[in-house]
Amino acid sequence: MSGGVDSSVASALLKKEGYDVSGVFMKGWYPEGIPCTWREDRRDAMRVAAILDIPFHTFDFSKEYKKYVIDYMVKEYKEGRTPNPDIMCNKHIKFDMFLKKSLEMGADYIAMGHYVRIINYRSSTSIVKAKDKNKDQSYFLWTLTQEQLKHCLFPIGNYLKKDVREMAEKFKLPTAQKKDSQGLCFVGEFDIENFLKNYIKPKKGIIINEKGEKVGEHKGVQYYTIGQRHNIGAQGKEPYYIVEKDVKKNILKVATGKNEKDFYKKEVEIKNVNWILSETSDLSKKYLGRIRYRQPLQSCRIAKIKSQKSNLKTYIIIFDKPQCAVASGQSLVLYKNTGLLGGGIII
Repeated sequence: MSGGVDSSVASALLKKEGYDVSGVFMKGWYPEGIPCTWREDRRDAMRVAAILDIPFHTFDFSKEYKKYVIDYMVKEYKEGRTPNPDIMCNKHIKFDMFLKKSLEMGADYIAMGHYVRIINYRSSTSIVKAKDKNKDQSYFLWTLTQEQLKHCLFPIGNYLKKDVREMAEKFKLPTAQKKDSQGLCFVGEFDIENFLKNYIKPKKGIIINEKGEKVGEHKGVQYYTIGQRHNIGAQGKEPYYIVEKDVKKNILKVATGKNEKDFYKKEVEIKNVNWILSETSDLSKKYLGRIRYRQPLQSCRIAKIKSQKSNLKTYIIIFDKPQCAVASGQSLVLYKNTGLLGGGIII
């Protein structure tokens, strides 16, 4: 229970269905000097638990969150990539440590306020996109395994967001009209550039256009991401987009307009691939994929599987249409119809 409306309603629905429910607030790691609402959120979760008359616990995962989410995020930015910390939070904290601790305490399942659905078929469990297409969070769950999924419940996946708020009102929950949290998992909204300055020293460099002409200066390539348009520092008649980062030379390459050829890529290589059902390596089939959250699904195929040193497998995914702003470090997630197949990290 995060203190938000989604997990509040998930708890209420499970109790209504006859489950023996306990509420758990997970405490993460919070950067110094950045306003954080975790105390208020925990208080809201406690109020909901009191109304539902269920036990309430707090699990302190601050050390683990710092190691697996924050340190990972900083390392990726240092190396010039664009990480997705929410996916690592799901992988290491919510569906690993929280799940293990809950099972050790005697739980049969963990439940989340994620907007996804699960379908059990024969001996396998599939993740399916939520009924609310605007809120679907399947993109963030591609690292899950069958062993984890058999202990997972997602009670609100079959509802629209407006339905969830209406149910919260009917249950008389104090979180019914609480705004959705934005930004980093557990932490919320904060200025990523100011945060990274604590770990990565600013280092001025030049910005060049597609002709190799200098069009401005930047504060350090690690602070920027492919596709970024705002607060770049490039001067021109038309808006510039970042199309390439040279970490070694500390140079940003930009282009005007999204028709610049460097801005689009059809071929994407991914590593650390996880298949939720079984290994999907059929090179003859077409799949659907997305390279960022909420991007419309794009037709694609698996072109080849490469075996690297130390038994590392990477997969080449080719899209039917070139994709805009492919950023290394982000996740490419694959679907078959509405079902989540798996994904990997873009390299």
